[in-house]
Amino acid sequence: MLRVLGVIAALVCAAAALLLTWPQILKLERTYPFAQTIAFRGVDVAVCIALMILLLLLALIRPVRPIALALAIVVALAAIAGGAILLVRGVGADALPAKGTKSVRVLTWNTAGSATSPETIARTAVAMDADIVSLPETTISTGEKVALAMRGMNHRMWAYHTQYGAHGWDASSTTLLISPRLGDYSVVESSVNGSTGTSTVPSVVAMPVNGSGPVVVAAHAVAPREAYLTRWRSDLRWLADQCGSTNVIMAGDFNATVDHMSGLGIGGATLGKCTDAAQSTGNGAVGTWPTSMPALLGSPIDHVMTTTAWRASGSVVLESLDGSGSDHRPLVVQLEPAS
Repeated sequence: MLRVLGVIAALVCAAAALLLTWPQILKLERTYPFAQTIAFRGVDVAVCIALMILLLLLALIRPVRPIALALAIVVALAAIAGGAILLVRGVGADALPAKGTKSVRVLTWNTAGSATSPETIARTAVAMDADIVSLPETTISTGEKVALAMRGMNHRMWAYHTQYGAHGWDASSTTLLISPRLGDYSVVESSVNGSTGTSTVPSVVAMPVNGSGPVVVAAHAVAPREAYLTRWRSDLRWLADQCGSTNVIMAGDFNATVDHMSGLGIGGATLGKCTDAAQSTGNGAVGTWPTSMPALLGSPIDHVMTTTAWRASGSVVLESLDGSGSDHRPLVVQLEPAS
């Protein structure tokens, strides 16, 4: 009887482990509760390892040994699979290549509003020699202070923004800084007035005025809380649509990992025609949120993505700023023209 129970328990556990490890197999990656569990693959692996150890200890008790060993094998396989996914996506690269004359550096940082000072943002952007700075949850007032501080450090930037409503809530604003060396830009009006865009928190779409250069998108999707799942899925589809042309740089807080974007890419890309730069440069599994957790246990929900006009040559997640106020870590990516 125990043997039969062991087989049944192992099969049930194996099915659960498969869905929790790869819900994409049944297209459940954007549904509750799988959207929440796969956001923290590092935690999932750690829990599986802890369960495996516990089950091996239980296997010392003879009557439950068959069940315990069968379940231990299942969770061990789940831990191996999850760990392999993390390793393939990249568990840490901490250096950027030398910046060339045509290189573009992109910094994205959800600043959590006033939790992060303009001076800290400016110093970080200048230290990283950023040409594009995407700042979700940052008002234009703060963005202008950042730009002024950067100008004082001989690093000029133009500030653009989008805001939903007039209540001044930090999360209702997204600011985008672009270096003048990339040319003049203008924010697409529909993203300003909210007639099209992400559903709850704003994204900025900036077009080059002379038609030459990349479309730059500062992205912010709503968080996938159970009550907001429909809006969140709509946001990801809208962001995928912004990657429909050939020359796009999109950076921001997507509130989604690459797992959640399964099926939203075109021709092998991650989202629309955009590919995730951190994953292609060894940082795809490094968590950018929350800063209260070790990076390898956190969730990589902040991204820099580009179409095929650009090639990512390096990236870094700045863990040294965990005490700066924001609950997100900055992500910096260096891009090179693909041609």
